[in-house]
Amino acid sequence: MVIGSLTVRLLVRESRTLKDKRRVVRSILDRVRDGFNVSAAEVDTHDDVKVATLAFAIVGFETAAVQHVLQQIAEALRRHPVAEYLGGQTCVGTDIV
Repeated sequence: MVIGSLTVRLLVRESRTLKDKRRVVRSILDRVRDGFNVSAAEVDTHDDVKVATLAFAIVGFETAAVQHVLQQIAEALRRHPVAEYLGGQTCVGTDIV
């Protein structure tokens, strides 16, 4: 079994309130969950109006497949029209019991 995670930071420039930011974050999380069949959540910077920290997790049988899905998510976030991709970190582990 292989478990992979991706943590990203996004800049939501048009956000003026937490409500604006949450609307964008909720849309991103729902779209990624539905499109890639992964778990997704906002994990940090909850009170920052402009910055969102999101995490995505996936479980699979092959390391390459898990890495590929996480790369696709990162690429999709880089192309997002409203949120600017500030950076991300991927972690893939095996031998988990």
